[in-house]
Amino acid sequence: MSPITVGLAGTGRIGTSHAETLATLPGVSRVIVTDADAERARATADKLGLEYAPDIDALFDAGIDGLVVATATDSHPALITAAVDRGIPVFCEKPIAADILGTLRVVERLERSEVPVQIGFQRRFDAGYRAARAAIAAGDLGWIHTLRATTLDPAPPPADYIPRSGGLFRDCGVHDFDIIRWVTGREVVEVFATGANRGEAFFAESGDVDTAAVVLRLDDGCLANVSLSRYNGAGYDVRLEVLGSTGNAIVGLDERAPLHSVEPGYPPSALPVYPGFMDRFHAAYVEELATFVGVVDGRLANPCPPADALEAFYIAEACELSRHQGRPVRLADIRR
Repeated sequence: MSPITVGLAGTGRIGTSHAETLATLPGVSRVIVTDADAERARATADKLGLEYAPDIDALFDAGIDGLVVATATDSHPALITAAVDRGIPVFCEKPIAADILGTLRVVERLERSEVPVQIGFQRRFDAGYRAARAAIAAGDLGWIHTLRATTLDPAPPPADYIPRSGGLFRDCGVHDFDIIRWVTGREVVEVFATGANRGEAFFAESGDVDTAAVVLRLDDGCLANVSLSRYNGAGYDVRLEVLGSTGNAIVGLDERAPLHSVEPGYPPSALPVYPGFMDRFHAAYVEELATFVGVVDGRLANPCPPADALEAFYIAEACELSRHQGRPVRLADIRR
């Protein structure tokens, strides 16, 4: 394995965390960061002891072997295609683009290239989700009749984020939709989704909801329930229950899960609850980027190609349509 140079575009919260991780990974000799806000990128580089590029062209000219994209969504298509055109493998935080049409354009472009593009669905690298997937594949749970997934944020994001977030299904639920497909190995064929607004007015003003409930029907008849909320004051609660005819597997049920039993004799955990996604999935983010390094140097196959991200986006799009029209929506009816 030859040492590689990784470029990173975007030095916000997740980008800075990725930069910190990349700097510690075996096989990475250099990390060069850039951002649309050049001073923020410079400050991040100085703080972490990394290299800095004043803009994306300078980053490409620096001779990078791989590119990590953690910028605003509207910049993802151009950055992905610019890197691929230069033969540079890409890791890109979801989504690929802001809408289905934009995502399709990128996916179709990438189908003509052998340069790998890995999309950031970090739950695929979490030990619990991997164990649940292995249990299903081994037949340890019998046939699966129900899945229950939750993504419950402890507090809403800033008001100015919501209009550009894509909405609750595309921003949060898409992770559940992807992991349900990945864990089960099945496809979603129909969705029914509804939502509510009981929190800040800026959700409704942006045409979004702050809480949602989704029922997914999989291609083998299994049902999956997905609960989403921006207002889970008890803490960050992300779990998956896989219920089978002979057993079950529960992901995220540990001493830091924000669950409070009111049954007698069950005292609360002495450990703090998870405050957010970066804490809950820290190990998964590290493993995800370590895998990308292996993809860049040719040791590993791409574990999350753009086509998988498109499938999760289709489900999110179907949920949005279902919520607005108050009816079940078949995935076949929205594919393009």
